[in-house]
Amino acid sequence: MSDIPAFKEDFVQAQILQAARRLFQVHGFAKVTMDDVGKAIGKGRSSIYYYYKNKEEIFDAVIHTEVRETLVAMSREIVKVTTTEQKLKAFALTRLRMLRESGTFYLSLDSGMDADALSQFNKIKIAHHNLIMQQEGDLMREIIKEGIAQKEVKPMPEKELTMTIFILLSSFHGLKRELILANFEGLESVVKGFAHLMLHGLKK
Repeated sequence: MSDIPAFKEDFVQAQILQAARRLFQVHGFAKVTMDDVGKAIGKGRSSIYYYYKNKEEIFDAVIHTEVRETLVAMSREIVKVTTTEQKLKAFALTRLRMLRESGTFYLSLDSGMDADALSQFNKIKIAHHNLIMQQEGDLMREIIKEGIAQKEVKPMPEKELTMTIFILLSSFHGLKRELILANFEGLESVVKGFAHLMLHGLKK
């Protein structure tokens, strides 16, 4: 019986985050209020404040949920394949597919903001970008270390490994931006080329 209240709280929190995500996507971050989130799930504003003190905290939880779900999906696909090149491809392809499925969520967040609000929001985006880079970096590190163990990738000291991961992720995020502009056209072939090129640069 003691698990029931905790389950109910988890369910309500999930409702809040799902509703907030939809509202942020449709209206942008600036125009959404705590009242809007409450109305979307049929609850009063005070109920929302029980879980989150403001909409910035809700937005942070939405992004953390997105990051966690993406990493779980990436990890699930990576373990299905064996070679380093296949794992790099699974890493990139899964990340980009989930980004494509998220639609215009990230593109519409800053609509309707004035200069001051946009400046503050950019600070939030930078913090989330750093979180994503750190989480993706940890996953990329696992791929490369496994490749080293399998003798598919050259051994390297920790400092070089850290720099290599930074270069790979920076290249991937640049590729991601270009694919978004191209509406993900040729996604499969581009990712295949990316994985092949990245591994070729790591081989002995």
